[in-house]
Amino acid sequence: MNRRGSEELSERMREITPGGVSSPVRGFLPNPIFMDRGKGCMIWDVDGNEYTDLCMAYGPLILGHSPDEVVSAVSEQLTKGTVFGAPSVPEYSLIESIVKKVPCADMARLANSGAEATMHAIRLARMFTSKDRIVKIRGGFHGAHDAVLVNRDGAGYPGVPNGVAGNTAQVPFNDAPAMEKALSKNDVAAVIIEPVQGNIGLIPPEKGYLESVRKIARESDAVLIFDEVITGFRLSPGGAQEKFGVTPDLATYGKIIGGGYPIGAIAGKRKIMENIAPAGAAYMAGTFAGNPISAAAGTATLEKMSSDDNYKRLDEIALNLVRRIRDSVEDRRADASVVCEGSMFQIFFGADPPKNDEEAGKADGKRYDSFFRSMLDHGVYLPPSRFEVNFVSLAHGSAIDAAAEAFDACLKRSAL
Repeated sequence: MNRRGSEELSERMREITPGGVSSPVRGFLPNPIFMDRGKGCMIWDVDGNEYTDLCMAYGPLILGHSPDEVVSAVSEQLTKGTVFGAPSVPEYSLIESIVKKVPCADMARLANSGAEATMHAIRLARMFTSKDRIVKIRGGFHGAHDAVLVNRDGAGYPGVPNGVAGNTAQVPFNDAPAMEKALSKNDVAAVIIEPVQGNIGLIPPEKGYLESVRKIARESDAVLIFDEVITGFRLSPGGAQEKFGVTPDLATYGKIIGGGYPIGAIAGKRKIMENIAPAGAAYMAGTFAGNPISAAAGTATLEKMSSDDNYKRLDEIALNLVRRIRDSVEDRRADASVVCEGSMFQIFFGADPPKNDEEAGKADGKRYDSFFRSMLDHGVYLPPSRFEVNFVSLAHGSAIDAAAEAFDACLKRSAL
């Protein structure tokens, strides 16, 4: 494929922004691909090359690119106003949808991103419990703010003060005894956890694990926060907590609730949520929080997903593709495993399905990089990093055959 336009733009971008990208996960060598437009499950780059999109902007586009329902809702709101600095009807409608659908949600508050939501949720939990320490899962990602940017060895990322990192402990996923030990002194304000890990590849919870975490957090008086930025409104109308039957104290959201526009949210139990300003002392604010454009897009998305058994249909589309990929892995003896949870999946080369970040890290990164580039040449856009997740949308139904054929061809090449 000719990608000269992307090459030239990337070279110019590196002169004006660090690394030539606005988020590090978008960068890859020799250069990222610059996109021009998207519709349904397809995207086109600036050189006119067409791709079946399985990255889907890392999760928010559950209906596909530019779905008619969202375009219509946004267009209507654009004629009314884009931001008010005051409450709006779209804001009310989206919050009402969240509260009605999410098991833990007595109340919800909108923010500008999933990262912002997790930052505020941790602050709220600290205020509510009068404790400072938090526990996160090793390999879990909760945004780029100081409290959660901690390396495997416990040190903060460059620029994160040691005093901040020192208040964040980490335990492996799917390891209830490690969680129990970390909370044994009852000095933990919050446990923040992706109920399905989605930033170390894809790692579902083992049977009974989330129930154990719920019990341990309750017994140690720690606030249990489910980070459902990825899983929220994707795995079911009520997200992972509905699917797995485990209700946290707080949950954070982003991606799907914005319908492709920037957004975040905290939802949770009334006794905790009422501590957010102006009702309480935990400060949370933002000029664009509750933005009516994002709220209108999100409401339209949730309404569409709630109709016509669309969650069932979405999972069937994904399972159809995953089954065919697994068949190809077996037929090609590709030494890889494919992990799927609902409409999310990832392929791990040279590794069995992992149960934690350490096992996920043993997958062959060089083979994934080669596979990613091969898939690009076959017209399929995957996440550039093996530590991300593939997403299927409602719009992918007609593209499954072509995507499955591309996987088969590239797995054959990978196995050689």
